[in-house]
Amino acid sequence: MRHNNKTCYIFLLVIIFSSFFHFSCSKNQNVLERGSSLSAEDAESNILTSPDNSFTCGFYGVGTNAYWFAIWFTDSKEKTIVWMANRDKPVNAKGSKLTLKNNGVMVLKDVDGTIVWENNSTSTGARKAELLNTGNLVLKDHKDDILWQSFDFPTDTLLPFQALTKGKKLVSSSKKGGFASGYFSFYFDSDNVLRLLYDGPEITSLYWPNIARTVYQNGRTDYNSSRLAVLDDMGRFLSSDQFQFSATDAGQGIKRRLTMDYDGNLRLYSLNNLTKLWSTSWQAMPQMCDVHGLCGKNGICTYTPNPECSCPPGYERSDQSDWNSGCKPKFNISSCLKPDEVKFLEIPHSDYYGFDLNNSNPISFRACRDLCLEDCRCQAFSYRLTGEGFCFTKGVLFNGFRTTKFPASIYLKLPNSLQVSGSTLLAESGTKCEPSNVNVQVGSTSMYDIDFKKVELGRGGSGAVYKGDLTDQRVVAVKRLAKVDVYSYGVVILEIVKGIRLSNWVVDDIQEPETELGRFVRIVKRKISCGDESWLEETVDSRLQDNYSKNQAKVLVEIGLLCVEEDRNKRPTMSTVVQALLDCED
Repeated sequence: MRHNNKTCYIFLLVIIFSSFFHFSCSKNQNVLERGSSLSAEDAESNILTSPDNSFTCGFYGVGTNAYWFAIWFTDSKEKTIVWMANRDKPVNAKGSKLTLKNNGVMVLKDVDGTIVWENNSTSTGARKAELLNTGNLVLKDHKDDILWQSFDFPTDTLLPFQALTKGKKLVSSSKKGGFASGYFSFYFDSDNVLRLLYDGPEITSLYWPNIARTVYQNGRTDYNSSRLAVLDDMGRFLSSDQFQFSATDAGQGIKRRLTMDYDGNLRLYSLNNLTKLWSTSWQAMPQMCDVHGLCGKNGICTYTPNPECSCPPGYERSDQSDWNSGCKPKFNISSCLKPDEVKFLEIPHSDYYGFDLNNSNPISFRACRDLCLEDCRCQAFSYRLTGEGFCFTKGVLFNGFRTTKFPASIYLKLPNSLQVSGSTLLAESGTKCEPSNVNVQVGSTSMYDIDFKKVELGRGGSGAVYKGDLTDQRVVAVKRLAKVDVYSYGVVILEIVKGIRLSNWVVDDIQEPETELGRFVRIVKRKISCGDESWLEETVDSRLQDNYSKNQAKVLVEIGLLCVEEDRNKRPTMSTVVQALLDCED
């Protein structure tokens, strides 16, 4: 009986020890020996784990039959992937294997034996594959020298102490939650400067750092040949082109990753040890609408207040599930339409960056429009009402954006036959003025009862010019003289507030000419009358960046508008203006 009890006791000890030994080995296995394999069929158990359990390497499955050989954060709630061997070629669940062959080459094969991926090491002396605490998968020889490492072949993520050098790049995924390669990348350009690039099916466009500035204005230098950038364990990023940044939660003990995201933004993430969720601790693009290609061809990015993509009037989405595909026209653009067969539709405070056929300044609105009318390649033109007038005709509509402080409008070239419905993008479009046959007799009492806008011939710095009839039936041009001192003072005030000259002539709504002052006054008055709460911030010079007294700016604009009233009887006296300014308190 005692013998049986002793036998049972020994048997239990063997089982417990064996179980513990098996658990310990599988729990801490971070090495794959030569001749061994990891199988997709047993994805949950066929894994490598770094010694500190920070990273796991194995087959990552989505659905029932799509697997990738990858490395991911063990503790993150979503098992965030940091590297993939076959991101663009998933393998089947059954029969797919990752093998470290006897010749030292690591190979990933699909169920039919097709080689989907293999490491490109020229050395055949690899003895083992090992997953390090850094998240780096390495092949080592018998001396423990590294022959190959995953750090040299990043996908979309850079880990601490993983060097980004010449020829390496982070490439985004094509969509949220997807793994296939996308259109955005982070890399060292040929001038030794780190850049963000959109490389789509039709265009290639750099968008970071600010391409409107020089290398030195962006705080970079191209006088370096090392092309080396590293993120350390403190959350500091240092680059040989002098670019650097630190995480908002800089310090040791936090797991981090620098990822080229699917939306074109480069972000540094920090892992919360309690929630196991990621938070953004730095990003390259605070304004997402500055990311090129974000909304695809013809699309426009708008803040509502979060960035959203939309199609302009006359266009519709190419793919309802993917904004990278942009928008397609509802009309045929292959034929060259005559000037009388097209119309232009204004989208205020908007533009499509780059791909200009022509850029000119100084130039009038009408001349800019004519450049687009006469060029079959022109799909739109941008006109900027600042200073002398800037014109950009567009051959391709990419990188569209709209922001309330942008000082230009884009005018889409559309066929006359196309019926276009209203859009929120067009809420600030001007109204069309139809020609009038109303005549006025000078000296007649009816002169004070008519609508002067209907008989206006034009306007200049000293007032408007109207059409009138003398008693002998002669037609004359009549100028209503202004209080020059008050009028001129009002112009100066408005130019100071707006930050631009308002004396140039422009064409509004592709019809009658007017001064920029007239256009400015008309738009501001309309916004005020419509209860547009944003009228003040859209009126004040955007270069002030909201660093001004809202009350003082409001008073100045109101005084300026009164001083330039067309009806001189409605203008204040200079003494009234001075008193209003003295009474203005912040």
